[in-house]
Amino acid sequence: MANQEIRAHLDQLNLSTGKKARLYRLLYGSGPGNGTLMILPIDQGLEHGPRDFLEAPESQDPSFQFRVALDGHFSAIACQFGLAEKYYGDYAGQVPLILKLNGKTEIPSDDEPLSPLNATVEDAVRLGADAVGYTLYVGSSRQDEDFKQFRLVREEADRYGLPVVVWSYPRGAAIEAKGGRDSLYAIDYAARVAQELGADVIKINVPKIDSAKLSHTPKAYHREWTVESALQQIIRSAGRSLVIFAGGEKGSSGSALEKARMCMDCGATGLIFGRNVWQQSYHEAMILSEKIHELLANYPG
Repeated sequence: MANQEIRAHLDQLNLSTGKKARLYRLLYGSGPGNGTLMILPIDQGLEHGPRDFLEAPESQDPSFQFRVALDGHFSAIACQFGLAEKYYGDYAGQVPLILKLNGKTEIPSDDEPLSPLNATVEDAVRLGADAVGYTLYVGSSRQDEDFKQFRLVREEADRYGLPVVVWSYPRGAAIEAKGGRDSLYAIDYAARVAQELGADVIKINVPKIDSAKLSHTPKAYHREWTVESALQQIIRSAGRSLVIFAGGEKGSSGSALEKARMCMDCGATGLIFGRNVWQQSYHEAMILSEKIHELLANYPG
């Protein structure tokens, strides 16, 4: 069972009525429906380009992922404006939408990343979204622009009563010099920053425990860490924000599910499974979706 001591819950978040109602729908009205989140993201076409679809041609048509989200009973699907406008109409009211408001390509260097806005909270309301998503690059030398941009999103989301899901990613040359984007230091910092800036839900990655890189991180992190203790530290840093962990790239479903179980045991609210679900056939995607449901059934909130 989940670590209830550090897992945040909806009634602790001090939300407006609109935000609370929409988060309640995501947590209890769709997906597993037991207070956990199971989200399918399909923003990789912008972030990575078409390369993610080449080995799974069926997935190049966004209708495929929308169908997977519906038939796999996901809590929500997360996508950019263009996909929502062109495809979500066929699924509106059947699967909740998280509209990503910013994004970038992988073509420029990641030394000074910034994910520019390309949609508004008002767009999300018009399209019927239950939440908005924002990618925040913690540690980038352009974080002053990022913070200002996020403040505008947060203020607008508060005005319209939409929850804000922050994809909080450590990025940039300074992060790489201090242990790298996958270090506990980097991800722990990203979780804390997202909470401090006003995220309602924080999406982060599972850290890698690498003793060779540990010496490059601040001294306070120079201790023995297990993946479990690292996950608990990150969730504590997120405070009264709900935490969802990424499922990672396509690989062994068994190892992905075991990692997911570890995250839930440590106090996560849910999971965000993208490529490891839709970079395969519809049949295989349904099998994995069912396994995720079976896992999350053990962690009612």
